[in-house]
Amino acid sequence: MAVMEAATLDMSAVLLQAYEVADMINRSAEVADYLYWKQKVESDPEVQSLVKLFAKKKELFEETQRFGHYHPNYHEALEQVKAVQDELDRIEAVNRFKQAEEALDDLLYTISGMIAGSVSDSIKVPSNKLITGGGCSSGGSCSGNCG
Repeated sequence: MAVMEAATLDMSAVLLQAYEVADMINRSAEVADYLYWKQKVESDPEVQSLVKLFAKKKELFEETQRFGHYHPNYHEALEQVKAVQDELDRIEAVNRFKQAEEALDDLLYTISGMIAGSVSDSIKVPSNKLITGGGCSSGGSCSGNCG
């Protein structure tokens, strides 16, 4: 067997095992919980209304943010963003979705770390803890630190 054929067979085996791992992840409790709460959030008219309002307030804030604290409406725009975010945070489905999203992120990070560590101890696995939830502009969770 040629070296190229052996490399192709090895890559095929790796890909098959990767698909098996992906299937196991998709069957996990973390994914099931995430998908359940995602559907609850997407089908809740109050949440969707607040997400749209949040997007509008965030857009207005971004316009004032170009000038920073010197813009006359900067603080007002920031307070409006925070107020809508607080309303979203009071909804159980939103909080449960954020928790499920964090649990799934932790699972994926752990698996990524195990894979990287099995290849080499020097491989770094990026963590997206700073951007979990999609951030303000996605309509997902927001840290409230927009300013």
